[in-house]
Amino acid sequence: MKTDRITPVLGPHAIYTVSKDSLLRIRELADKTGSLIHIHLSETKREVDDCLTETGARPAKYLDGLGFLAKDVIAAHGCWLDPSEIELLARTGTRVAHCPISNMKLSTGQAMPYAAMKEAAVVMGLGTDGAASNNNLDMFETMKVAALLQKFAHRDPTVLPSLEAFQLATFGGARALGIDAGLIGVDRLADLILVDPRRPELTPRHNDISNWVYSAHGNVVDTMICDGVVLMRGRRVRGEAEILEKAAGVARDLVSRV
Repeated sequence: MKTDRITPVLGPHAIYTVSKDSLLRIRELADKTGSLIHIHLSETKREVDDCLTETGARPAKYLDGLGFLAKDVIAAHGCWLDPSEIELLARTGTRVAHCPISNMKLSTGQAMPYAAMKEAAVVMGLGTDGAASNNNLDMFETMKVAALLQKFAHRDPTVLPSLEAFQLATFGGARALGIDAGLIGVDRLADLILVDPRRPELTPRHNDISNWVYSAHGNVVDTMICDGVVLMRGRRVRGEAEILEKAAGVARDLVSRV
């Protein structure tokens, strides 16, 4: 159920695990409820090849043929999108989550075509993927890896500079999710972090953005505020020991049942 702090999202995994009928029903439900949809798209070459064999279309075009793609869809990965699909995502307003660490860990074989997607004005944000595919959910680390991976893949050190990586991780992600955050401003959600500038990783301070993207990790964050509520102050989270103990217990229970 939707609350001020929780927004349900429909999550069909991918075209190769969810039937055509189910995708159509999910699209209908999203239209009815106003929910966002999250789906994996063109993560691997095999996904593209299998889709071409089974439907005669590439994954994005297959989904568009179902009337599935729209501004409320967040497509994860997009590593194997071709130019025509990139244009299609831009035209339909479909958002894309770039998950560089997961892509390398799972060896998708190709980086998301960032430069072409930027030129086409596709809405993009950065993602960590799940803990099983990363394993670290550190957005500072994700900014750095995204910037380095895109430079390497494009053979161009000017692709995805630090400011763009920072924007993808903040305003880009908020825009992809359709929430009024990612920037500090009047009437925007008060989702903020306070960074300790005295950390050695951030010294010297010739360029704060560059430091945050290329030198920092999550441990530079001193305070975290979510929707105006302070969740961490001085790197202390209320009930942290209890939370960690409970999480470890849940994990043990899950593993014992495998």
